[in-house]
Amino acid sequence: MLQKPRGTRDFLPDEMESRREVEGMMRDVARTWGYREICTPEFEELDLFTIRSGEGIIQEMYVFEDKGGRKLALRPELTAPVLRMYVNEGRTLPKPLRWYYFADCFRYERPQKGRYRQFWQFGVELIGADSPLAEAEVIMLAHEILSSCGISFSLHVGNLLFMRILLQELDPADQKRARMFLDKRDTAGLEGYLTSRGHSGLSDRLIALAGCRDLNEAFAITGDFPERGRIEELFSILLESGLQYTLNPGIARGLDYYTGMVFEAFADNLGAENQVLGGGTYRLAHLFGGEDTPSCGFAIGFDRIMVARGERRAAIGSVVGMAFTPEGREWALFVAREFRRAGIRTLLDLSGRSIGQQLSNISRIAEYAVIIGARERDNKMVTMKDLRSGIQKELSLKDTLSEVSGGDPR
Repeated sequence: MLQKPRGTRDFLPDEMESRREVEGMMRDVARTWGYREICTPEFEELDLFTIRSGEGIIQEMYVFEDKGGRKLALRPELTAPVLRMYVNEGRTLPKPLRWYYFADCFRYERPQKGRYRQFWQFGVELIGADSPLAEAEVIMLAHEILSSCGISFSLHVGNLLFMRILLQELDPADQKRARMFLDKRDTAGLEGYLTSRGHSGLSDRLIALAGCRDLNEAFAITGDFPERGRIEELFSILLESGLQYTLNPGIARGLDYYTGMVFEAFADNLGAENQVLGGGTYRLAHLFGGEDTPSCGFAIGFDRIMVARGERRAAIGSVVGMAFTPEGREWALFVAREFRRAGIRTLLDLSGRSIGQQLSNISRIAEYAVIIGARERDNKMVTMKDLRSGIQKELSLKDTLSEVSGGDPR
């Protein structure tokens, strides 16, 4: 028996309905903020990803050569394709551009809980705006989207300039190792490594910055720098908005990607792999042939959001099953059409079995059964049974529609 490829999943109807419900919540919030949906190809030129991340990323990707000899890759993330699309199609559009996307990505890595080779991202990109207010908008939008999903999370906001200033005395290899220790919160490892490299005093300042939760204290550790006013204005806006967040000037990841403001979100019930969102300010358009363009955005790990939500059935509304005799079929088809026009999920029995057998099957999949035979056909009525209470009554079509809609669990 053939199996699905490693690192992929099958989604049965209950799970797909839950996923579509959460996806819809995210889309609705993004739209109310003025963001519009975009879509890019599932595969791109390989150079699109290596030009920014280097050849080393190839081993983490699905790479192939097409019949024309072109080297292509399944997209491992969405930001690079979105900026490529901006350079190709969007440079003349009025700025700023407010775009969002929901799409699957692919990475060739060892599958584990919460990490798959095919996974989904919901993301936002604000292109062509360069101000603290633009940064604040993206952060606040991210918070509202996560809140709409019904998960418990914490939001951390910082700026990579703090960490970049402290790390500038190290060579690139040592910077990378130091960031690795900081990401793992391995203070002992960080101290030992920097001491061995002749930077014994730096570890104390890095550890202090990582634990700092006060903006003035962060500047005291690093010293003032020209962007201080901009950073202070951003956090002033967040304070004015009433946003709940944690100041974290010690965020170390993304130094090779983000240019300043950076933020992350962590779900409260996911264990070690608990990051569900990452974002910040960046400049990528010039790498793909465009002008240097300020941008700000974030990506949400949709699959982790679903795990954080736990087992929740989607609110799909009432389900009606139609049981009918051969004599009542024409009226049953008409009634079913009217139910569906009213937005009620309606299932027509297809077995041709007896009414009793039809009702037995309907009771497993629906809240209401509508029974139609010759009498119902002649009187243009229906017999409706509430399968939860067992109450059965004969009603007009109009009253049946009203009763089922009124009993909608939504």
